[in-house]
Amino acid sequence: MLLTSRCRYLFALCLLPVSTLLSAEPFPPPEGDVLLRLTGDIAHVNVGDELHLDRAMLMSLSPVVVETATPWTEGVGRFEGPLARAVLDAAGAGGEHVQVRALDAFEAKVPVSDFHEYDVILAIQRDGEPIAVRDLGPVFLLYPFDDHPELLNETIRFRSVWHVGTIHVP
Repeated sequence: MLLTSRCRYLFALCLLPVSTLLSAEPFPPPEGDVLLRLTGDIAHVNVGDELHLDRAMLMSLSPVVVETATPWTEGVGRFEGPLARAVLDAAGAGGEHVQVRALDAFEAKVPVSDFHEYDVILAIQRDGEPIAVRDLGPVFLLYPFDDHPELLNETIRFRSVWHVGTIHVP
């Protein structure tokens, strides 16, 4: 009986750090304007049952630079933002695809495999400046077209959502 009580006590002590880690938020609520919301099947939330990210939070996710031309812009631009897969990882997202929703309610179903195969980014800066709404921002789901010319097709153009406001993980 004494051994059982000690085992329970030790087991409870071991679970305490694990439960603390599991309940920890990867991000506090945003301090700046929210650029991106993640909803649905995500493990990490900071506002209700959603993960809201401002510019500083997105830039904390190891942003990368993609230099590419796009079908919607003139010339080669220097786009910067986190990898889409890094944002999904930060949210603790599961699933094989996401629904990317633009501010104007346009929606595209995008396979998560694209994010791994092509280093797709959520661009929030172009040529060192924040991307304005009038210029495809504030968030632009961008494929590296110059690195992969095979991406210049109708399917990928449809998935390259600009004015992104929400990524829903079904």
